[in-house]
Amino acid sequence: MSRHSRIGAWIGAIVFAGAALSACGGPASPSAAAAGKVVVALQPQTEPDWWFPIESATAYTNLNGQISDLMYLPLINVTPQDVVTPQGAVAQRVTWNATGTVYHVFLRHGLRWSNGRPVTARDVVFAWDIIKGSTAKNAPWTYGGTGSGGIPADWKSVIATNPGEVTVTLAQSANPLWFVHNALSQIWPVPMSVWDKYPHNMTQELKYIEQVANSPLAAPYKVVDGPWTLTAAKNSQYWAFRPNTHYSGHHASIASLVYQYEGSGASIFAALKRNTVNVAYLPFSLYGSRTQLKPDVVSHVWVLGFTGIALNETSAAPNVGNLFTNLYIRQALEMGINQTAIAQRMYDGFAVPDYGPVPSEPGTVFYYRNLPQPYSFNPAAGRALLERHGWTMHNGVMTRNGTSLSFQLIYPAGSQTDARIVQLIQGYWAQEGVRVTLRLMQKNSIYGLSPGQSTWAASWAGNGWTYEPDYYPTGGELFACNAASNGTGYCNKTMDHLITNTYLPGTSAQVASRMQAYQQYAITQLPELWMPHYALLTVHAPSVHGVNRWFNSVTYYNQPNHWTISG
Repeated sequence: MSRHSRIGAWIGAIVFAGAALSACGGPASPSAAAAGKVVVALQPQTEPDWWFPIESATAYTNLNGQISDLMYLPLINVTPQDVVTPQGAVAQRVTWNATGTVYHVFLRHGLRWSNGRPVTARDVVFAWDIIKGSTAKNAPWTYGGTGSGGIPADWKSVIATNPGEVTVTLAQSANPLWFVHNALSQIWPVPMSVWDKYPHNMTQELKYIEQVANSPLAAPYKVVDGPWTLTAAKNSQYWAFRPNTHYSGHHASIASLVYQYEGSGASIFAALKRNTVNVAYLPFSLYGSRTQLKPDVVSHVWVLGFTGIALNETSAAPNVGNLFTNLYIRQALEMGINQTAIAQRMYDGFAVPDYGPVPSEPGTVFYYRNLPQPYSFNPAAGRALLERHGWTMHNGVMTRNGTSLSFQLIYPAGSQTDARIVQLIQGYWAQEGVRVTLRLMQKNSIYGLSPGQSTWAASWAGNGWTYEPDYYPTGGELFACNAASNGTGYCNKTMDHLITNTYLPGTSAQVASRMQAYQQYAITQLPELWMPHYALLTVHAPSVHGVNRWFNSVTYYNQPNHWTISG
C-alpha cells in the first residue's frame, strides 16, 4: 500500500493493542527502560521489510518510512506546523527563480556519514538518479512516490553545482511551496560511496538495491547520517538501534532503542502490564480498560490527514451502478452521518467533526477556519433531497425507475469501534430510505479495492489519508482524475483545474487563495463522505518522556533521539 493511501494507525512506532486482555505472548524482553533501553511494540503482522530509504511501491509504508527516518536525514524536513526547517534535514535552505522553474538547494555545512565522509551534493543527485531510474518503464522495481510531486515528468534535471549545492530544473513553472514540500521532500540522500555498485548500469543498481532491501545487516546500512544505527535484527522478533555518535543533530540520551514484534494485540497489552514494552498505541475499544495499565501514561496525538467513506463511482458498483456520481446522493448520505455522535461516543471525545480534506487538528498553516460546512447531520433533509430528485419510498427503501438505493458497506474486521461506527451510520441512512448491508473484510483487502471492481460499492477502512510525503495538502495524488491513489473513480474537471492551480507560482495571496478555493470545492463536492478526524491514543511508561512532544504530526514520525528516561 502507498504511504499516503488509507493506512493503519501509528505503525512507525505505535501499535494496535488488540481486543483480548487476558492472553500473553511475544518474545520476552528485559524490563523496559532498564539501563537506558526503550522498547517499542510493533503492530501485529507488521514489520519493516524495506530498509533502503527510497522505497518501492510495494514497500511504501509508514513503518518503513519511520525506520528510514531513524537512520537517514531527509533532504527536506518539515515541522509539526508544516513549515520547512533545516533542523533534521540535509538542506540548509532552498532558493528559486521568479518563475519557479529552477531551485538551488544548499546543503548544511559539516554533515558527515558515520564513516566520516562528508554528505555532498553527489549523494543527493545519486538518490534522485535512483528515483528516476525506478520510475522508468521495465525498471526492476517502481518507486512508491511515482506520480506525486511531479515525479518524474516535471523534473528536467538534477545536478551537483558544487559539493554543497544541488540545482533542480523543472520542465514548467511550479508553486515553490508545493514543490519544496511535496517534491524535494521525497529525496533521501544516501552515501553514494557505499551504494553505487554499478555506476554505469542503473538496472543492475536497482536489482542490487532490491536484493539487499530487506537485509538490514548488509554492509551498506552501516553508513548512515541519521540519529540511529542498527545493531541487531531478527525478523519477526526485534530490531535494535543505538545512537549514531557521528550524528550532527540532537544526540539521543537513550542507550538502546528496540522495536519489538508482537504476535497479537493481547501480547502487547500484556507486555505493557509487565513493563517489557514502553511505548504502544491503544485502540479506542480498549480506552475503558486503560486503568489496567497504571502507572503508564495514556494520551493522544493528532496526524495531518482525514478519514472518509469511499464510494465506487464507476458503473461496476453493484446494485447502484454509477449513482454515486450524482452529487445530491453524496450530499444526502453525508447528511446521514452524525459526526458529533461518532466523535463523542465512538472516539471518547478524541475526535473532531471534519468536513473537508484538511482537518482542524493538528493546527497547520494550510487549514482555513472560516470555510463553510454545508452538510450538517440532518437525515430528514437528506430524505427530502432524494425525494426532490424523484426518489420515492417503497418498503422502506428509496426507489426510482426500478433502481433501489441499496448497497453494501464494507468495513474492516478486528475493530469493535469500526463495527459500531458502521452500525450507527446504517441506522441513520435507513431513516433516509437508504438500505445498507454490512460486510466484513480484512483491512489489507480493503486497501486493494480499486475503481471498476464489481466487488464493492462503498467502503469504510477505519482510518484515512495522511499527508506524507505530500506535506502541502492538495488533492492531486487522491482526487484528481486518474490520480495514482484515486481508489474510487471520482473525476471532476473543475476539481482537476483547482488542484492544478495549487501547483502554480504566484504571490503569497494568490497561492493562499488557490488553496482555499480547492478546499472549499472539495468540501462541497464530497469526493468522499467526510467523517470525524480522530486522534491516536498513545501509551508510554511514566519513565519515558517526550514521546508525544517529539511526534511529528505532519511527517507521521517519532523522534526517539529526543526521548529521555528518568529513574
